[in-house]
Amino acid sequence: MKHHVYIALGSNLGERAQNINEAIRLIGERVGTVADQSSLIESEPWGFDSENTFLNAAIHVETTLSPHEVLAATQKIERELGKSAVHATRRSLLPVYKDRPIDIDILLYDDLKLSEPELTLPHPLMHERPFVMQPLREILKMP
Repeated sequence: MKHHVYIALGSNLGERAQNINEAIRLIGERVGTVADQSSLIESEPWGFDSENTFLNAAIHVETTLSPHEVLAATQKIERELGKSAVHATRRSLLPVYKDRPIDIDILLYDDLKLSEPELTLPHPLMHERPFVMQPLREILKMP
């Protein structure tokens, strides 16, 4: 059975567009068919200070993988493309954001609602992030 997954991508280190395009290529090889892709938009860092702006995009992927398999595949792609682990602070379980060559977030997986320590769907912060919502609206054909 094919599932519909919507994924956000961002990059603010190195060849940003190339990083995103390579991540999309690998997702197409390892996760499923990339059915649609937004244009790239530029945005300021969110949740931390940096001189490096981000390029962001969203994709729609048709997959037979489970949500956890999609997560494992996208995390492996992040590591291969140079993203180091985002560590929580000792005082908080909130992530510490920093510059990165690639960031891949699962936004939606069909109409699934999931709340687990390693994966929450829909993505809990996507509505607070214009750099996620603008590309997502583009591929969902929403104003």
